[in-house]
Amino acid sequence: MAVKLPIYLDNNATTPVDPRVLEAMLPYFTEKFGNAASRSHSFGWVADEAVDYARQQVARLIGAETQEIVFTSGATEGNNLALKGVFEMYASKGNHIITCVTEHKSVLDACGHIEKLGGEVTYLPVGANGRVDPVAIEEAITDRTILIAVMYANNETGVIQPVREIGEIARRHGLIFFSDATQAVGKIPVDVQADGIALMSFSAHKMYGPKGAGALYVRRKNPRVRLTAQMDGGGHERGMRSGTLNVPGIAGFGKACEISLMETEAEGKRLRTLRDKLERALTSLEGVTVNGDVQHRLPHVSNLSFSDAEGDALITALSKDIALASGSACTSASPEPSYVLKAMGLSDALAHSALRFSLGRFTDDEQIDYAIRAVSGLVAELRERNTVFSPAAGRV
Repeated sequence: MAVKLPIYLDNNATTPVDPRVLEAMLPYFTEKFGNAASRSHSFGWVADEAVDYARQQVARLIGAETQEIVFTSGATEGNNLALKGVFEMYASKGNHIITCVTEHKSVLDACGHIEKLGGEVTYLPVGANGRVDPVAIEEAITDRTILIAVMYANNETGVIQPVREIGEIARRHGLIFFSDATQAVGKIPVDVQADGIALMSFSAHKMYGPKGAGALYVRRKNPRVRLTAQMDGGGHERGMRSGTLNVPGIAGFGKACEISLMETEAEGKRLRTLRDKLERALTSLEGVTVNGDVQHRLPHVSNLSFSDAEGDALITALSKDIALASGSACTSASPEPSYVLKAMGLSDALAHSALRFSLGRFTDDEQIDYAIRAVSGLVAELRERNTVFSPAAGRV
């Protein structure tokens, strides 16, 4: 049977809504359309019950208490609320934040904003494997440090950071540990208690839920975290995030979390098998290398550099049949090579030749076979045409 085209291998950018999630959402667009803040009639009560149930589903997935979940519009808002909210709330204690150069742009840009307000931010480097050194984090702590912000897993490489070690460092020094876990939650087991995380953002659309719904986990004890709200209004979400709640999106988010809790382990094994098959075939080609730590990474992600083959040329040629990325969807408008790969020590040429393959729940064996054939053939064709020359090959 012929493979249905196009094939979607860009699940780190977004995922399709699972049909089971859509089914959970649909009633809240029509007959159950009430505002969850309307407390004087049954329409509001029904909506409020849906939000409460979703809050339980989300909390259960990450090992949190129900009251520790603050609903947002997505991870970018959650990242901004966490960073700016802590900076303002703890101003009397200090103004220093420790983060990493490979963080998502919404974290790096929020840190840049904080610097303009007088905050101090230390941007730690990563090794060639894409991981930050916990020792460097501890050495960067000063008496003015209030927050450590390190993502759980990188969106471009899939590399998982030493989260538990960082959490222990934060606990030892009485600091707040914030992690952008957008790529990790729903893909691998995440437990905020075991990991020592005090603040954590994630988003529904990365885990087969709808766009426009996300959450910020805010720890209530040991330590209790307080935030200054970044939006003024009616005091929704315990005063941390005002605005009418997206009830259909939140209901879908909850269902997505419920499904992930049941299926993550088995799905992770399935995706790892498919990813490894793809990776073995493509790295058997000359000049193809894996970017990032292969021992500590998400099971569905492979970031590969194809020397002597421009990544954008590969993507353009493949775009009709296969959806891929050369970096983060959030910075795809930039012609510059990936700042994440550059931070890992890759040359401009190798960074420009990188492709990110991110598999998903609806990726199957036949699609991977097709992708292997298509990418292998195109790489050979581009090299033969000498479109791009690698400095490593001694040509300019």
